[in-house]
Amino acid sequence: MASDKMKEFKGMAIDELKTQLLQLEVAYNDSKFDHATMGLENPLELRDQRKDIARIKTLIRQQELAEMTPEMLEKRSKIVQRRKKRR
Repeated sequence: MASDKMKEFKGMAIDELKTQLLQLEVAYNDSKFDHATMGLENPLELRDQRKDIARIKTLIRQQELAEMTPEMLEKRSKIVQRRKKRR
């Protein structure tokens, strides 16, 4: 089931993914509120919604990294290396 959703999301552009993300976050917050007040019929829906949100955020970030220029990627790698040294 998850792979079907990923295939569906991969076919979308960044703008479509961002609008889908906003819709899913609103639906998740509404479901969370409903669950706190009266309970949901299937509380595992919350987990599925969180996973869908994470999938979309991952795809957005992958597309952003793919669109970066080599200079931007080099700068990014230097920042990552500095963060690793701090640990």
